[in-house]
Amino acid sequence: MSLLVVGLSHRSAPVSVLERASLNADAQVKLLQDTVAAEPATEAAVLATCNRIELYADVDKFHAGVAELSTLLAQHSGVGLEELTPYLYVHYEDRAVHHLFSVACGLDSMVVGEGQILGQIKDSLARAQDLHSAGRLLNDLFQQALRVGKRAHSETGIDRAGQSLVTFGLEQLAQGGDIQEWARGKTALVIGAGSMSSLAAATLARAGVAEVVVANRTFDRAERLARILMEGDDTDVAARAVPMESVPAELTRADVAVSCTGATGLVLTAEAVAAAAEGRTAVLWDRADGEEPGRTAGPDGQRGNLPATSLGNEDGCPLDLTSVQSTAGFSVLGEAAVAGMAAADLEQHAAWVDNGAVGGGAQRTAGARPGTIDPLDPAPDADAIAALAATAAAVGRIPERRRPEPVEEPPRPQPVLFLLDLAMPRDIDAAVHRLAGVRLVDIESLAEASAGAPMAADVDQVRRIVSDEVAAFGAALRAAHITPTVVALRTMAADVVAGEIARLDGRLPGLDDKHRAEITQTVRRVVDKLLHAPTVRVKQLAAEPGGAGYADALRTLFDLDPETVAAVSRAEDSTTEKNRGSA
Repeated sequence: MSLLVVGLSHRSAPVSVLERASLNADAQVKLLQDTVAAEPATEAAVLATCNRIELYADVDKFHAGVAELSTLLAQHSGVGLEELTPYLYVHYEDRAVHHLFSVACGLDSMVVGEGQILGQIKDSLARAQDLHSAGRLLNDLFQQALRVGKRAHSETGIDRAGQSLVTFGLEQLAQGGDIQEWARGKTALVIGAGSMSSLAAATLARAGVAEVVVANRTFDRAERLARILMEGDDTDVAARAVPMESVPAELTRADVAVSCTGATGLVLTAEAVAAAAEGRTAVLWDRADGEEPGRTAGPDGQRGNLPATSLGNEDGCPLDLTSVQSTAGFSVLGEAAVAGMAAADLEQHAAWVDNGAVGGGAQRTAGARPGTIDPLDPAPDADAIAALAATAAAVGRIPERRRPEPVEEPPRPQPVLFLLDLAMPRDIDAAVHRLAGVRLVDIESLAEASAGAPMAADVDQVRRIVSDEVAAFGAALRAAHITPTVVALRTMAADVVAGEIARLDGRLPGLDDKHRAEITQTVRRVVDKLLHAPTVRVKQLAAEPGGAGYADALRTLFDLDPETVAAVSRAEDSTTEKNRGSA
């Protein structure tokens, strides 16, 4: 076995990198085709989900395989190799088996114990089989991974350790409250009709929403999903399908929207979400860089100017103090307004002051007495300014001289529109996070929420199952590796017996059939008994770690033709493929 996996996941890479490296269906097909066409790889399979991209291959050279698979991932993901490399992980042979089995059991999922990954592994295997890129090794590996995952879910309580990504996302929308109580009576918009979107629609229906509206680019698939929801025995939800063009209008009447499509661009922009929620609440941007910078909504929904500040509210002032207040946590009064600001920003403001914008330089403050020093004149504090500039050059920011004054942040209104984005790359503009009255949960926020989740006690039991299954799979694989050699040896022995019986016929032409059959059977029994113990023992030894060399020893001791052994292997692979096709 020379199994190699190269990949990246939510554990190794930030969501922004995973988003850019995501592979659509066509890209996955092309990646598989190019991988099996590459020199080091003979088999390949791709496991691509919303939070992982992994390339599995059977390679004949480790270092060449790592280099080739990494390069192919970079080429097909569109992320440069130098940028992608720090986030890649590599597993080889038994470690690769252990990794896939752990993934199948949900141990490596964003939500520990979730079962959706089993369907994704099944889809990955089916794709590789359709393209004939999966041979005996990867077929056995992925099928065994599915069995191990099912065993983990049936024999342990790993399901209690976490939920599906959909359920976890809905829990985050409900802010830890009861999902059924939160969902009861709501109108839900589901964008997409794939496996994840279908699961979201079914989960919402069981949670008690009043209506599910399904939008999809292929209207027939949306209709089919809506019909399934309506015909379900465990829900009485109303469901209907709409074309994708109706999403903006449907969003204005939806209470919750879940999006998971294969689109490469945004499905819902921040402007579209703001427009959908505007009629139900005073939607505002948390920061002053949205559609209406520097404006906020009052209790009556009317917008007004921000209150005046003591610094930076003159025309042309380069300091964005509203940004300072919301991002750095400082007030906009006096010294605390600039504490912690970037030195470059303060330098720009100083240049603005020196050029006479506010009372300094050639223009003097109104009412200043002749011969007095203008308050903005930096000459008396030249030494202090020089020291401050040196510090700023070293650390990149103006140091704080005192504890910033606490700022009382205005309370955010209760959400009236809940959005769950399960797509990778994202379907919903991340800027929606800044909209008051709207709550967005996406892959990035799910990763943060699950990072500190407690592990269930059943996880240890699943880990033991994975370890046992990895050992059993390795033993079976190593034993299977020597089987063609044993078969070739027995074939050679049978040929020797047949040759000797033919010689006996030449020497004793008058031998009757009864005696010839008895002699033939006796010779065969002798050969079988001589070969039985060595072949059984060599299979046992080959199943142990490091036992791969016994096949070579057997071929050398009995002078077996390598081509005969290879022919047996090809015949077994052909039989396996035929059985798989008939099944």
